[in-house]
Amino acid sequence: MTPLPSGPEPVVLDGGDRGCVRLLLELRALVADVAPGTVVHLRTTDPAAPLDLPAWCHLTGHGYLGPIPHHGAPTYGIRTHRTAGVGTDPDNPWRPARPR
Repeated sequence: MTPLPSGPEPVVLDGGDRGCVRLLLELRALVADVAPGTVVHLRTTDPAAPLDLPAWCHLTGHGYLGPIPHHGAPTYGIRTHRTAGVGTDPDNPWRPARPR
């Protein structure tokens, strides 16, 4: 049996112990620079990440893939979408952008 081809390696954002606000700012900047469909693995020890990341993905239209096992530090997967929902405020990435 021929093994299935694997997709490109995920982009890894190592958030360390930074809090959610800083993580979301970094994540927002990262997803703006990658191709649609890119998988991002966010490593973080922030205890709020399992709650905040699914909410942020729902708000922005990106896909939340859930916890990624076997990475040492807690790691969460996100799949970027070209037509992500609403934009987020650059200074407050947990809030929708205001219409201009």
